[in-house]
Amino acid sequence: MARVFVDARNVLRSQWPNVPEDELVRRCVDWAQRHGHELVLVFDGQAPSGGIGTGAESADDWLIREVPRHPGAWLVTSDRALREAAGGNAARLVGGGGFLKELEK
Repeated sequence: MARVFVDARNVLRSQWPNVPEDELVRRCVDWAQRHGHELVLVFDGQAPSGGIGTGAESADDWLIREVPRHPGAWLVTSDRALREAAGGNAARLVGGGGFLKELEK
């Protein structure tokens, strides 16, 4: 089991048309349950049910602070700067588009 931190807004915009928030939450929760992972789905500002909202803090800043506290976690984002700042201890870095494909498995 892995703790999987997801930069939700980044993943939403990884395909056109963009994935609706509620659909992303549903797909991520289903995937995490099928594979036995702990999901941390992070949204800028307010989050839909099933996600974590960061309020006035950006999701990037939240992830930069939290991901390093969990060595071995996965980080899902296509944001290169975020990967560099938060992904040093990550067991796996996954791009947003690749993660959307992974959700179908």
